[in-house]
Amino acid sequence: MLRYMTSGESHGECLTAILDGMPSGLKVSESAINEELRRRMQGYGRGARMKIESDKAEVLSGLRRSVTIGSPITVMIRNADRSIDRLPVVLNPRPGHADLTGAIKYGLGDIRSVLERASARETAARVSVGAICKLLLSEFGIRITSHVTGIGSVGSRPSMSLSFDKIASLAAKSPVRCADPAASKLMCREIDRAARDCDTLGGTFEVVVTGVPPGLGSYAQWDRRLDSILAGAVMSIQAVKGVGIGAGFELAGIRGSAAHDEIFYSKAKGFFRKTNRSGGIEGGMSNGEDIVIAAAMKPISTLRKPLASVNIKTKKALKATVERSDTCAVPAAGVVAENAVAIEIADAMIIKFGGDSTGEMLRNYKGYKEQVRRS
Repeated sequence: MLRYMTSGESHGECLTAILDGMPSGLKVSESAINEELRRRMQGYGRGARMKIESDKAEVLSGLRRSVTIGSPITVMIRNADRSIDRLPVVLNPRPGHADLTGAIKYGLGDIRSVLERASARETAARVSVGAICKLLLSEFGIRITSHVTGIGSVGSRPSMSLSFDKIASLAAKSPVRCADPAASKLMCREIDRAARDCDTLGGTFEVVVTGVPPGLGSYAQWDRRLDSILAGAVMSIQAVKGVGIGAGFELAGIRGSAAHDEIFYSKAKGFFRKTNRSGGIEGGMSNGEDIVIAAAMKPISTLRKPLASVNIKTKKALKATVERSDTCAVPAAGVVAENAVAIEIADAMIIKFGGDSTGEMLRNYKGYKEQVRRS
């Protein structure tokens, strides 16, 4: 129901996104989009580009008096650094990046044409779409946050016992968006050490969604399973190499009696679970518990002490190209993932509750909530 596309190059004129299928009647402020863009640019370990750019969204279509009208929404983010035609030709591909394969695939003699679009700068456009979807979800009491659970060799304590509000509050206070204050300090030191060594760091993060009703997604077809859809959205973020739902890979090492979430019932709560190892999804459907998505991000490919490479013209061995980059972008990746997840949850809500307007969706949602309450 929802569909979107992004366009633009890292050092081109602008990034753009078109979002189609958003119901009418939703209040959208550019300030809400800009707040998500600001959050994306934060995080200990970010590079010089974040000091140059100050992303501001301009909504060009799909709104009247700041309210959606049902037609496609166009968002533009102008690049402060628009130097693409003045930048040097790139011939030395970076290991771990799209550089070499992209040049081969599209028959390009200048890797600049690959890296400009493959760059994680593209995620600013995706975040602008996600910000609008977050506004829709807020109408239904659905909220999304993220927090970092590991950077390099430093991990944080498990967060399963923390409430959504506690995770969001602690992460917001941390320079690396970690809900464990002690681990947060160690992560910053780890980033400092990597920066001194001209190296980069990856890590892990979680996205948590609260307020999701049971029944989003479906077991009936493979491509409608909500966990598959969410995993694909998070995996599509640059440098993400692994995705798990709930306890994820840990479930492979324990017995079924310890892996599954027992079901309880009370008149006040209805059906509920005291644990959430499934991450809020069973059989490809949301089960009413918080949705928890874990992801692993590899270290950034651009190194100030570059790795061995080969010139694509001369075929001679040399060092890879050095581009302006971050030491660590795991906190930012978590924010990007929040918005990627918001898009898919919003789509699932529109599919489930239909309606061409927000008011119609809310009426259908309230009727369904009453049905769930009576179950």
